[in-house]
Amino acid sequence: MDNYYAVIMAGGGGTRLWPLSRKERPKQLLRLVSERSMYQIAIDRLLHIFPTNRILIVTIAAQVEALHAEFPSIPLENFIIESMPKGTASVVGLAATYLLERDPDAVMAVLTADHVIENVSLFHDLLEKGCILAEEGHLITLGIEPTYAATGYGYIQAGKPLTNGFSWRVDQFVEKPDEKTAQEYLKSGKYFWNSGMFIWKADVIMAEFARQMPELNAILQEISEHIRHGDAQAAIPAIWEKIKPQTIDYGIMEHADDVVVLPARDLGWNDIGSWDSLYEILKADENGNVFKSGNVININSKNTLYHSEIDDKLIALVDIDDLVIIDSDKALLICRKGQTQKIKQIVEELKKKDLDSYL
Repeated sequence: MDNYYAVIMAGGGGTRLWPLSRKERPKQLLRLVSERSMYQIAIDRLLHIFPTNRILIVTIAAQVEALHAEFPSIPLENFIIESMPKGTASVVGLAATYLLERDPDAVMAVLTADHVIENVSLFHDLLEKGCILAEEGHLITLGIEPTYAATGYGYIQAGKPLTNGFSWRVDQFVEKPDEKTAQEYLKSGKYFWNSGMFIWKADVIMAEFARQMPELNAILQEISEHIRHGDAQAAIPAIWEKIKPQTIDYGIMEHADDVVVLPARDLGWNDIGSWDSLYEILKADENGNVFKSGNVININSKNTLYHSEIDDKLIALVDIDDLVIIDSDKALLICRKGQTQKIKQIVEELKKKDLDSYL
């Protein structure tokens, strides 16, 4: 598999885990589940299949230095810079454009820098099977077998099985459902969570851009010319402004002709989309509390998540239940568990009040 490459999307600003995750220090740089950052963990689990010279990072210029310091063995020339976030369609297209100039036969696994995957051996197996399917010309999406009726994820409806016995045609991609619909999806056994991880040949996905997103494809072809002339980094900022933001799901996958889902059962996957989801995967004490760093004196408090960036700061908790308390160097968040999705409202308020130093 010498033509198999991993492309890690690592350019997000990350505000869903505010106030720890901010523009200057997004989620992928945080140490949430171990002493390794999410970004380091994402690369660690790839090294069984991909040498570091075949791992590419798509990010923004402001994050290159920090990301390279986290994993110096990834060559700097493997960092692909987008001028500003324009959605995952442009990220995938830019990476595919670079890869085709490097290797016309490239197969690319499009992955993220901030997911938790506990069953790494199964992940390796899926990556290997995905490469085989991609070589056959399919567009592959990794579908997570639902463990509950989630309303926060998009879904993938599986159709007819392929003859290989481990993958299915995709009938459709479905928006985030309401509670009743999510329950129906779960009971049917035919729906998977959309993980946002994909595998395909670079030339196959570029053919889809040409067919479905011709405006973006024209921009990517223009960038390709600059890559050949060696001045892409200087030229891209002006070109990039012309891109209309779009996701790869809406822009390509929903109307692609040959999409296959690889079901990921028992993968132990979580995208840690909120403090509530982080609480669910961390080990709680006998009272249901999760205390990550900081000095804590607890008197009869239960089912609470506390995380502090200041190791020697003492917090005393007395008779509180079901709270999320996040203490950063810039801000303090206190929120009822189950309500952490409302953090986006805090972020919007900060934007309205021009309090950018807290974002």
